[in-house]
Amino acid sequence: MAAEDTFSRLDDDDYRAYTMGRAAEMLGTTQGFLRAIGEHRLITPLRSAGGHRRYSRYQLRIAARARELVDQGTPIEAACRIIALEDQLEVAQRINAEHRRNAALRTAAT
Repeated sequence: MAAEDTFSRLDDDDYRAYTMGRAAEMLGTTQGFLRAIGEHRLITPLRSAGGHRRYSRYQLRIAARARELVDQGTPIEAACRIIALEDQLEVAQRINAEHRRNAALRTAAT
């Protein structure tokens, strides 16, 4: 792989660059917390050839949101569900906005 290809991954939010230990350190949490949100299927880390978990920046943002909720007293199961619902709402709002834009374009074209 060319160096250019390797460096371009640094900007990729989905590139699984962080080990479990590094991810936990960056989030100021434990590896057990990362395992727990994985068990609740909030995030699914990629496994390296050696079986080690690898996390992306996007997954770290989700884990940070879960930690924020748990730190506020929300049970981990509920925090994972809240985040999943927030993501579903965001997708639905994006789809609705796209439909509104398309409807406005069709109306303007007639």
